[in-house]
Amino acid sequence: MKIQGFYVNGRWLQSGTSYTLRNPWNGRALAQVCRAEAGHVELAIQGAVRAFRATRKYSSHERAEILGKIASGLEKRKAEMARTITLEAGKCIGHARAEVERSIATFTIAMEEAKRMGGEILPLDISAANKGRMALVRRFPVGPTAGISPFNFPLNLVAHKLAPAIAVGNPLVLKPATQTPLSALKLAEIVAGSGLVAGGFSVVTATSRDAAALVEDPRIRKLTFTGSPQVGWDMKTRCGMKRITLELGGNAAAVVCADADTEWALKRCVMGGFAFQGQICIHLQRLFVHDSLYPSFTRAFVRAVKKMKVGDPLHPLTDIGPMIDVNEAKRVEQWVEEARGSGARILCGGRRLGAVYWPTVIENCDPRQKVSDEEVFGPVVVLYRFRDLDDVLNRVNDSRFGLQAGIFTRDIRAIRQAFEDVETGGLVVNDVPTFRTDNQPYGGVKESGLGREGVRYAMEEMTELKVLSLNLQ
Repeated sequence: MKIQGFYVNGRWLQSGTSYTLRNPWNGRALAQVCRAEAGHVELAIQGAVRAFRATRKYSSHERAEILGKIASGLEKRKAEMARTITLEAGKCIGHARAEVERSIATFTIAMEEAKRMGGEILPLDISAANKGRMALVRRFPVGPTAGISPFNFPLNLVAHKLAPAIAVGNPLVLKPATQTPLSALKLAEIVAGSGLVAGGFSVVTATSRDAAALVEDPRIRKLTFTGSPQVGWDMKTRCGMKRITLELGGNAAAVVCADADTEWALKRCVMGGFAFQGQICIHLQRLFVHDSLYPSFTRAFVRAVKKMKVGDPLHPLTDIGPMIDVNEAKRVEQWVEEARGSGARILCGGRRLGAVYWPTVIENCDPRQKVSDEEVFGPVVVLYRFRDLDDVLNRVNDSRFGLQAGIFTRDIRAIRQAFEDVETGGLVVNDVPTFRTDNQPYGGVKESGLGREGVRYAMEEMTELKVLSLNLQ
């Protein structure tokens, strides 16, 4: 079995401890992954501090050139990268290929943004006493940055931390998810040939305990985390004065109004509810359908879900593969059974085999049941009826979370009202909340997070404004 090391300061290292990484579909061993220890994390932080002396001085052309080489390297290895994502995460191969394409786009966008991250000239002569004064406002990199990434997008969510960091001149120390380290380590192979200075990118496959310095050490000036709310908000209490971006969970809702294009809404709601087995932060979990459409829409929706093919995620026709591990599948099973026991009706699905949980549609569910109120992070959609727009928007907002929401309607007044009233970081019109492009600002409110990703917006979070006041009189 391959022994997989980790990448620190331009070198591949191994340690005395390791764990077996297994394919969630069939349990076969993929690699023996060496665990980085606290000492290796310390070496990575030291290397990032040294690297910052160089990266902060990179010209915009140099930063763009590095990012372009990474994008090109991913392009050359995209089939290998997609297969790796499928093997370690259980993501269906079509979605894995799409993730690789998005990752290439993320680095390409960062390459372009690196060349146009500017500032502004600010007039200061707003009173007679300041005649002849003006200011130059410019962004500077904050310094060594830590990134902690999740299993569900093991390449593109790493890209959303690394690409903007390189674009502004920040070194990045990455802790990838334990379940899916191989994608990030293969990316490190590509970065190694990009010309980025040693220490500009390190990947430490450490436990949370051994990686605690990434959160707590003051030499790390910025922390960007994607994961669960419980872990993220705890990090905020431990990170001291460093900047922090938290992209956390949600229980995203979509609203299908009476005037919606129901054929389009149906197609997109199936995708939004069940892509990557629902293991997406903006997975469609709560679906509100207007009373006039509910019977016909529900029948069609259930028919479409029943047709989804469950099986080996490497097969090109598979729609539903395994969850990340059997414990997660058991948790979803338990939550669905709790809802069933409280009177919810299971319209399809509701069964498990190993790590596979069949796509499940539920109605008549108490909104306080976990499958509706918590983040289910599994292939489950809960259906609700509504009649009144004011009422349904209040029900969308009846959540601790606020990442994204969707609304299907042709009514511009309804769109305006939803945009103003829905308490989320983003509203998607005529699509599911699962829609995201890699240049848009992305993040949530309430327990869904703090700060924004999306390349240019992440670059702003990774920089400090500095003003140069000029007296030219």
